[in-house]
Amino acid sequence: MLIIGLTGSIAMGKSTVAKMLLKNGIPMISADQIVHDLYEDEAVPILEKAFPGSTENNQVNREKLLSLLLKEEDGFKKLEILIHPLVRQKEWEFIKENKDKGSNLVAIEIPLLFETGAEKLMDVVLLASAPAEVQKQRVMARPGMTTEKFKTLLAKQMPDAEKRKKADFIVDTSCSLSETEDQLKEIIVLLKNKQPKAYDLWLQIEDAL
Repeated sequence: MLIIGLTGSIAMGKSTVAKMLLKNGIPMISADQIVHDLYEDEAVPILEKAFPGSTENNQVNREKLLSLLLKEEDGFKKLEILIHPLVRQKEWEFIKENKDKGSNLVAIEIPLLFETGAEKLMDVVLLASAPAEVQKQRVMARPGMTTEKFKTLLAKQMPDAEKRKKADFIVDTSCSLSETEDQLKEIIVLLKNKQPKAYDLWLQIEDAL
């Protein structure tokens, strides 16, 4: 089984490419969705203990959690230490489930893939990318977005130019949807000839997950 890591900076078209992967028969899971689900389930008591007052009605209140994180110097690092292992476990369950179903390819969408070193757990990295002016136009069209907020978000992410150097394949999302999907289809053909190795690595670290 070949494990694909899908990434890209804010407003670069990750979600669009993820939908196209699914459309083309490749099982897909999103790290952001995993976190969302955890915040309504097993992460609730863990985060309430670590950040008292961060939950209500049996789920994490994101605004309250953010407020508490900002009050602690190492708050975000503390959160990562608690949440990342849970996310990895869910990703591994997804991989195993699809392996058992006979899938030859799976994809995991991870916005901060390079920033967290998760590329080491992937056979290939697929990067959704677009010119900076296109990215800015997309971001600024979002409700409540400001230039300052955009700059803050960018500062937390590896520059797109650096990601392009690290990625195995790049999907240019600045073109039409049909052209974007044509790029992706060409990449999928190439991926089918790749020799998978990452699954064995996940097996080696399974006990630590």
